Amino acid sequence: MKELNGTSIDRVIEMAWEDRTTFEAIQFQFGLKEQEVIDLMRREMKLKSFKMWRKRVQGRKTKHEKLRTFAKGRFKCSRQRSISNNSIT
Repeated sequence: MKELNGTSIDRVIEMAWEDRTTFEAIQFQFGLKEQEVIDLMRREMKLKSFKMWRKRVQGRKTKHEKLRTFAKGRFKCSRQRSISNNSIT
């Protein structure tokens, strides 16, 4: 798995926790595949929090670009630019 600093780990967790941020967006920005994000979440979160997250996102269509039924860019957190400064927003 790719080496990430503390700030990047926090941002990956934040993005993974958001329902409408896709695993593809995380992979584009941080180079982590879906399974690597799951492993990171398992390692960095409390067990109960991880289980709650997995239960919520498992099978969720908004977590994968190909399964989305709405137009790209429909939802964006008003704080996203100031937090991540990423180029995909």
